[in-house]
Amino acid sequence: MTRRRTRTLMITTLLVGVVSATMLTGAPATAAPVVSDRTLRVYSNNMENLVLNSSTDSSDGDNLCDRVSGPEHLASMLVDDSGRPGTGGVVAPDLLILQQVRGQGQADAYADQLSAKFGYAAGTYKAIVVWQDPEPWGGSHHCATSALGDLKKKQTNGIVYNSARLGLTAKADYWSAGWLQPGATYAGGAGCVLYKGADADGPGADAYKWKRTSAIAAKFTVKATGTTVFAATMHLPEENRQNGCAGDGDAGIGGTGIHLGASATSLLGSSTVRVVGMDANRTGIPASTLSGYGLQGYGSGATSGSSKIDYLFANGGVHASPVGYTVAGTRSNHKALYSFIDF
Repeated sequence: MTRRRTRTLMITTLLVGVVSATMLTGAPATAAPVVSDRTLRVYSNNMENLVLNSSTDSSDGDNLCDRVSGPEHLASMLVDDSGRPGTGGVVAPDLLILQQVRGQGQADAYADQLSAKFGYAAGTYKAIVVWQDPEPWGGSHHCATSALGDLKKKQTNGIVYNSARLGLTAKADYWSAGWLQPGATYAGGAGCVLYKGADADGPGADAYKWKRTSAIAAKFTVKATGTTVFAATMHLPEENRQNGCAGDGDAGIGGTGIHLGASATSLLGSSTVRVVGMDANRTGIPASTLSGYGLQGYGSGATSGSSKIDYLFANGGVHASPVGYTVAGTRSNHKALYSFIDF
């Protein structure tokens, strides 16, 4: 009898605990997942302001566009060790290197959606962006529905990180891309100028277009081990496809238009794990381009239509990828790249 009463008391106590938690939160209490392995999970994607150009309306040449929710985008991009999305093996990511975010508001909302997806409290995933609320630029963005096109008129770059695992140590100063002004002679990069300031494109709709190409980097520390991590995000101008430009008279590393700002380079040099993600708007960039920084490029498949213009560089023990580090089903005009790195 004593053993039965003890067992009944234990069950009652557990039920009361669950009922109490449900009354307080509206749902059964669940502990936030803790990722404690020695693998850093990194993704890079131009999320295109969460608008997908799906097809072309032949009557006016504009695209039929679809709005993509944050949860949809995340479900399509995050993968397990076999490169498959939507399985029980998909683990909470540590870093998302993003291009074409509207500003801090969209980045924070997206980060909270990521927290919810993996059972963390809101605010666990945090976002840093180059520009909090960039000025609108550009035209219709080729969406037949103007309201969807308008969602792409504000663009900045950002990094989302899991603060349960990573502490933000330092943020680099933003740095600008380079470009070849219309009518200028390239001459192996001699004609390149720094793409910065409202006078870069002159007055009018494109006056603030340069802000979409401002790059940013940050340094983090893995809380459990003290390992230092560097991450950078870049979005180079469309002109970089034909003429690699990184600044005044500078064609960039290996003529690719890629360069790292001074404060970013300092943070990289003091970090153990290093990742750089970008939409370079240029094809054919070798995987060895950033080897001077100890980085190797990953992913060889097309990322935008039939072209590869997106790149992810990393160091360390990067896991092999059955899908070539490229997530074909990403709900964006650009396919996401990923690297799982042992540290």
